Amino acid sequence: MTNKTEVAPINAEAVASATAAIRPETHLITIVETFRVLAHPTRVRILYALLQQSLCVRDIAIVVGVSESAVSHQLRHLRDQRIVKTRREGNIIYYTLDDQHVAALLREADFHADHVQKGLPDHPYSLDHHAS
Repeated sequence: MTNKTEVAPINAEAVASATAAIRPETHLITIVETFRVLAHPTRVRILYALLQQSLCVRDIAIVVGVSESAVSHQLRHLRDQRIVKTRREGNIIYYTLDDQHVAALLREADFHADHVQKGLPDHPYSLDHHAS
């Protein structure tokens, strides 16, 4: 995204650094799509259940309190964004988190919710800011 009008920055070094930190458009789209798919309470419930262990559709439906059809529909969205993956054992397909990044996203969301809802202070670490 570019500025429509030319204005002089107050801190040119800070502007250059912040501009360099913005990821390529394809990367940003992947991030937006990830958060979009996570923006549904049933999907988040499913992910919390899968944090504990791999589960089949029927067991997920029981845990989250919706129909198997609804769970299958939500899992399709999660699979499409590589949030969950499957493995087959005989006739049963088990779902699990795709990778540890998903668990980390949920953990960070928990920290943020505690920060907002309970007024807890920020956690004593900083995220790695890396350029790739």
